[in-house]
Amino acid sequence: MTVIVRPATEPDLPGLLALYSELNPEDAPLPTESAHRIWTAIAAQPGRTVLVADRDGVLVGTADCIDLPNLTRGGRSILGVENVVVAEAHRRTGVGRQLMDAAMQLAKSAGCYKVQLLAAPEEEVHTFYRACGLLPLAQGFRRYL
Repeated sequence: MTVIVRPATEPDLPGLLALYSELNPEDAPLPTESAHRIWTAIAAQPGRTVLVADRDGVLVGTADCIDLPNLTRGGRSILGVENVVVAEAHRRTGVGRQLMDAAMQLAKSAGCYKVQLLAAPEEEVHTFYRACGLLPLAQGFRRYL
């Protein structure tokens, strides 16, 4: 079975929502109308690419990428990566690596000077990101609202 990593389109929305339910199982399902409204805003956002890993018509992974314009580093932008998830049945098959490789290619194509993301605290997640060439070089902070 071949996995193709590509930008998501609106027909991918049900598959994306299924993946996000694995990422955050405690979240209540998003009403369909809200999901479509939010997707419309995401799709219209310059520099935003939601990548999906498509295995024979089934979405098995995703990574949300945003090219952030920047006034430092000679005006080179930053690629932020969020909501990386691979369906449990497809983990450890190379899907996550393909998604991260595609995100790195987006960054290179956009002339970004760095890719950054926050990772879950589990060591296996950190091991994965290190294997993808990312380094834990900064202390992250967040405040949930």
